[in-house]
Amino acid sequence: MELKRVVVTGLGALTPIGNTKDEYWEALLKGKSGAAPITYFDTEKFKTKFACELKNFVATDFLDRKEARKMDRFTQYAMVASDEAIADSNLNLETINKLRVGVIWGAGIGGIETFQNEVLNFAKGDGTPRFNPFFIPKMIADIAPGNISIKNGFMGPNYTTVSACASSANAMIDALNYIRLGHCDVIVTGGSEAAVTIAGMGGFNAMHALSTRNESPETASRPFDGTRDGFVLGEGAGAIILEEYEHAKARGAKIYAEVLGGGMSSDAYHMTAPHPEGIGVIAVMKNCLENAGLKPEDVDHINTHGTSTPLGDVAELKAISEVFGNHAKNININSTKSMTGHLLGAAGVIESIASILAMEHGIVPPTINHTTIDENIDSSLNLTLNQPQKRDIKVVMSNTFGFGGHNACVLFKKLD
Repeated sequence: MELKRVVVTGLGALTPIGNTKDEYWEALLKGKSGAAPITYFDTEKFKTKFACELKNFVATDFLDRKEARKMDRFTQYAMVASDEAIADSNLNLETINKLRVGVIWGAGIGGIETFQNEVLNFAKGDGTPRFNPFFIPKMIADIAPGNISIKNGFMGPNYTTVSACASSANAMIDALNYIRLGHCDVIVTGGSEAAVTIAGMGGFNAMHALSTRNESPETASRPFDGTRDGFVLGEGAGAIILEEYEHAKARGAKIYAEVLGGGMSSDAYHMTAPHPEGIGVIAVMKNCLENAGLKPEDVDHINTHGTSTPLGDVAELKAISEVFGNHAKNININSTKSMTGHLLGAAGVIESIASILAMEHGIVPPTINHTTIDENIDSSLNLTLNQPQKRDIKVVMSNTFGFGGHNACVLFKKLD
């Protein structure tokens, strides 16, 4: 069976540094940090008092007030980003065969704020189980794609992938394969997360996973830097419209890129720590290259997982050197998490959007906040430090890894 070609025809982004894909891209090139003191709750007793929150986002600017009240923030974000991507794709929702349009979404946690608030309210009561009737449908992780499909009438495959921080990358790979195999013409894919909450911040602090650079939040996310001390929690959503190539061509769609392949692997090592030699990461990049039918030297740019953790950054760069050999030093490597923070289940998609736009515009966004060399990192690697770099990019790779040892990797190519 001949696999169908799959292309990207629409993008939508709601991020801590921009509330549309264009705002996001502009901020990436400016090296803008999205980190600032938390505004959602009192952080006086928290070890980490900052995060990458959305800025100037009001759900009712986009959603009906009654509908917005039925949604956790992670679903609100999904609705806004997917609306932008659908509009960007110029899909004709009146004529398209909606039985062949799916929604495959990623979320690492889902409605944690809804769960937190309902449980806290119960604990304050007399033991009578008084819960909001929307408690469960607001909280469950699959409700985001459910709402996207209900709004637009899309009746193809509809579900959520959950693989911690690899969730939206896994969603994109599933979407790629459904279209490749001829099951769908179009799939809305991506992910959303809204874990900047009391429970989210408290839980990650308890793991010692977050940076505690409270005196300088804007410089706290510092991938590859010798003084990095943990990741910065972010929130938001990204959406990508994947479409069968002939279907897109027939309707005269703008095509951003072709999706050539996806790879998946497991570290099978530890609940939260990466394998120190990056064995699972080596496997996922090799799997992805093989799936795409490419050689290591075909890759021009890698948007790394690069969370700014002491162990993770070193393991990933070791793996890149192992997979790409001498060619590794010719690749523009970066981590846009230095600006957006870590969006958990939405990380893979917003970084894929950054990768696609880098290829379209011929410029690689920087890895900001780098001031101190880490002796454990190969100095010959081009980490695109502190300034964007112009580059003719034909093939770009996006890496995403999650707690539990989940690894996912996606390859995009400039359309011939």
